[in-house]
Amino acid sequence: MHITPDDYQRIAHCFPKPRGKLTFDNLLVMNALLYVIENSCKWRRLPERFGNWHTIYTRVNRWAKAGVLERVFREMQSLCLISVKIESVSLDSTSIKVHPDGTGALKKTVRRPSASPAAGGTPSFTWLPEMPCSRSSSASRPGRTATPRGAGS
Repeated sequence: MHITPDDYQRIAHCFPKPRGKLTFDNLLVMNALLYVIENSCKWRRLPERFGNWHTIYTRVNRWAKAGVLERVFREMQSLCLISVKIESVSLDSTSIKVHPDGTGALKKTVRRPSASPAAGGTPSFTWLPEMPCSRSSSASRPGRTATPRGAGS
């Protein structure tokens, strides 16, 4: 699918006014875009007849952000220059996110304690922290004796 120069003249008013020296005209960029859409290829795989892929990608990206592509494709559809037919749709993990339950995450359960602790049975695990003995700091060090302050040499 490509646009002829005569067809381009019918949609030329949709494009922004060119500023400075352009390496590629808008017709070539639109045909490169249509090639990428039709063949489902990456920008890097554009044939050499379209020129530098990065320059074309940069311009198409600017057009997409500015709303130019939307105007152009709407005009092309209304003039019947192209007709879009969706034959297949591909979805991957970048567009569809899995629910946390589907990823193996633990499910949140509501804990409902019973009215009587005996009805709940014996607990499966009990943690009792050990309290350290309350000994003086000097007694905890073996081989040292406590001397009163100021009593030394």
